[in-house]
Amino acid sequence: MSGTLKGILIFLAVILIIALMAGSWVMSGYNRAITMDEAVKSQWAQVENQLKRRYDLIPNLVETVKGYAAHEEEIFTRLAEARTKYFAAQGPAARATAATGLEGALSRLLMLQERYPDLKANQSFLKLQDSLEGTENRIAVERKRYNDTVRQLNTYRRTFLGRFFAGLAGVEAAAYYEVPEAEKETPRVKF
Repeated sequence: MSGTLKGILIFLAVILIIALMAGSWVMSGYNRAITMDEAVKSQWAQVENQLKRRYDLIPNLVETVKGYAAHEEEIFTRLAEARTKYFAAQGPAARATAATGLEGALSRLLMLQERYPDLKANQSFLKLQDSLEGTENRIAVERKRYNDTVRQLNTYRRTFLGRFFAGLAGVEAAAYYEVPEAEKETPRVKF
């Protein structure tokens, strides 16, 4: 082989290696953006899973309380309406808004136990209340995890190369789960 041909082959080999490295780097960044996007979706599914658990517990809690507080029909109507709105909502933002409507009605329902001493001591009610409190804690944990995952994705999207890879993959910024203004106020207990 002549020196010129050998030089051309070495040059082409170097170009090929550089192209492969660049392609691997692009693929890695693209895959990272997709992975982060899927993590956000998966974490939101966990929030919904816990919200569904809450909504599944509510009918049992309501039936237990109804026996003791039959005249508190407004609370039961609000709970039923909030549950219906949640299942009709489309997308994370609408579901989050619908979920907050229920939280107000639930707090009023749980305050009924103070009015009805027999209800306060009823084992079925206490078990359901514990389950509901556990679910509320799980929801809080999953919301935090969701927001952490959103933060990671949105931070990546704001970096110089992350913006390029997220745009290439069609990954949009995700919305944080935010507490509605109504829930930021101190709740008032009235008897």
